[in-house]
Amino acid sequence: MENTKNISKYLTSFQRKLLEKNLQTNLHPKYHCRIQIMLLADMGYTKAQISKTLGCTQETARYWIAQARSGQAHNWNDCPIGRPKVTSEEYLERLKELVTNSPRNYGYSFERWTGQWLSKHLSKELGIEVTARHVNRLLKQMGLSTRPKSVKGLTTDNSKDNSNLLLQELPSVCTSGSDQMWQLNFFG
Repeated sequence: MENTKNISKYLTSFQRKLLEKNLQTNLHPKYHCRIQIMLLADMGYTKAQISKTLGCTQETARYWIAQARSGQAHNWNDCPIGRPKVTSEEYLERLKELVTNSPRNYGYSFERWTGQWLSKHLSKELGIEVTARHVNRLLKQMGLSTRPKSVKGLTTDNSKDNSNLLLQELPSVCTSGSDQMWQLNFFG
């Protein structure tokens, strides 16, 4: 962007110098774009020209042009970039602690946490509401899960009482002719 001696449309000389100075620093590309939008608008570029030149949306250009017009150019870094983080380190540590312990330790009747129950519990405890889906996403990022680990295709979930079931190799007994009979012995 070349420095022109055009009459400023929106910015004071102080604002222009401040923006140009900040443009020289190592900024996040979105902050850089915000400053460029205001400087180009101040030089008389239209919203369409700015969005085409910088590759930003016309909505973004319109917003930052309005900021320059209203004398708010100094607020270029007040609006955070991206979606704000809802969870904190405290939330993540508590989530890790809960998932590595039985829900029964916290007064629940069930044996295994679900994302939904973790979400409800942490919402009550810390006042931070996060969807069950996001809780499961956070657990995955931490290398944790609410599901029990499986061993050779069998889960370690012992919630169902299978103690009376005995699986054995089933011998077949064939009789003469076309009559076939299978002997099954489920209970040893």
